[in-house]
Amino acid sequence: MDNKLLAAANAIAQAEAIFISAGAGMGVDSGLPDFRGNEGFWRAYPLLRQEGLSFQDLANPQWFYDDPYRAWGFYGHRFTLYQGVVPHQGFNIIQQWCSTKTIEPFVFTSNVDGHFQKSGFHPDSVYECHGSINHLQCVDCCTNDIWALSRLHATIQEENLVAAGELPRCPHCSAVARPNILMFGDGDWIATRSTHQFYKYDEWQAQHAKARIVTIEMGAGKEIPTARYASDSMPGITVRINPRDADGNKNTISIAMGALEALLGIDKFLRNGV
Repeated sequence: MDNKLLAAANAIAQAEAIFISAGAGMGVDSGLPDFRGNEGFWRAYPLLRQEGLSFQDLANPQWFYDDPYRAWGFYGHRFTLYQGVVPHQGFNIIQQWCSTKTIEPFVFTSNVDGHFQKSGFHPDSVYECHGSINHLQCVDCCTNDIWALSRLHATIQEENLVAAGELPRCPHCSAVARPNILMFGDGDWIATRSTHQFYKYDEWQAQHAKARIVTIEMGAGKEIPTARYASDSMPGITVRINPRDADGNKNTISIAMGALEALLGIDKFLRNGV
């Protein structure tokens, strides 16, 4: 594995720009739970196993119409969890690498936690392809407005993920608000914020098409492979960090580790002057 960490360090050292691609596994080292697969979700919330409700079942916009207190129990718990977590050291390590390049980095993430911005990456250099739990929209789409969620007033019963008290409301029509996240089977997601980010992403790719780019991908699995597709579309070498699914094409350096462990290992070689 040291040979792969060294190869990754060499690729990063020689690159003119760094493209970052991240999935759910990026957050595990920050202390966020691993919900990949029903078993991981049910280990965290055993009462939901008894109800027969999976992560995918709850991540459905219909709950905001049928039972908004259950919907906000699920998303409110996630919001509180993400807000309370400090992004792990790996975010800072990547930022340090990026600071040595003449080209600003870009981040493509399927995560909705906002941890890249929280750790100091410029908001104009982040594309959150599935939206953001830190932003809201009207459940009835009375307007296309999207606004920030800074505080949740409802209380959450963590055992079964049901909210109580004051739910977020649309400032225009007073309907229940929902996170501006692309959910499963979601026809009402207002995509304007994410579309604006996509244009920034597309512009970055066009501007730096001839640059020596290295892609660093972390925690992007195959079940929802959006972030992997982004990595595979980039030119140059991809450093794919994933304890389960590190395989890739001939331009991939496959590192079967968690994100933080791998980033620390690569950084050790970079600090020693590869």
